Amino acid sequence: MTNDQRWFHRRGALAREGWQSVVDAATPQWEHTGIRIGVIAADEVLALGDTDVERIIVPLAGSFVVTHHHHPGEYDTRLHGRLSVFDGPTDVLYLPAGTTAEIRGEGRVAVAEAPTSEPREWRYIAAAETPVELRGAGASSRQVHNFGTPAALDAVKLIVCEVITPAENWSSYPPHKHDEHVPGHESRLEEIYYFESAPTSSAAAPESAAEAGFGMFSTYSSPAGDIEIDAMVRTGDIALVPYGYHGPAVAAPGYDLYYLNVMAGPDSERAWLISDDPAHAWVRETWSGLAVDDRLPFGTETKGAR
Repeated sequence: MTNDQRWFHRRGALAREGWQSVVDAATPQWEHTGIRIGVIAADEVLALGDTDVERIIVPLAGSFVVTHHHHPGEYDTRLHGRLSVFDGPTDVLYLPAGTTAEIRGEGRVAVAEAPTSEPREWRYIAAAETPVELRGAGASSRQVHNFGTPAALDAVKLIVCEVITPAENWSSYPPHKHDEHVPGHESRLEEIYYFESAPTSSAAAPESAAEAGFGMFSTYSSPAGDIEIDAMVRTGDIALVPYGYHGPAVAAPGYDLYYLNVMAGPDSERAWLISDDPAHAWVRETWSGLAVDDRLPFGTETKGAR
């Protein structure tokens, strides 16, 4: 395994100020995106004090109440959340620049961020409003929750979605990049991957498997810069992709894989435009005629709690 330690971080390695992990403007060589992962117990509070960022608050496991302060007052928004990231979409809360907030509840929560001072309206997005996309086919089938993409949310810079990859499947594939400004073809976006893994709901897994679950993730160089990540990824790990081709993300047999993607960049247009690695772009053509994996979609009606 070869990893540049600037770009790959194990769970807890970025702990700060009561958060399990923090990526923000203080992270070396990082500029356009941020993430906070918090584990909250009853009667605890996690505060969001910066006002020069926009945010999306995403329950990973559990439910929360967010008290947010911005013109013209103070609001309490309940996020009903979910049992785990493998139990279908969750409700989320978009908070624009100029907002401070406190999060209360019990469970695990993610806060996706992008620096901006441009105002927007705050918005609560119910789970039922989240666009669910089944992307790819065959062993490249995956499920995408597009609650923070340009078509679903009017944000300034922030682009956020989450991806569920069933055991043995590949996602973020073919490898692709978004590190060059080519109008109408490719946009410049930093990207954060936050990972979780769990035994498949049908597996007779021992209790220890909940912590042992893993997938694999790779990133490699493009003309924009040198990078290499070839990592076994587990719940709580974070990969930073400033440039380069990234993918695949592969779910190990017996374990489903989840990741939260946080993207933003310097281009004036808020758009996710990618270029496949030319060596592997042909793979998309092989999906023609293949069915989407019948284990999808993941949801509370079809998958058990983890």
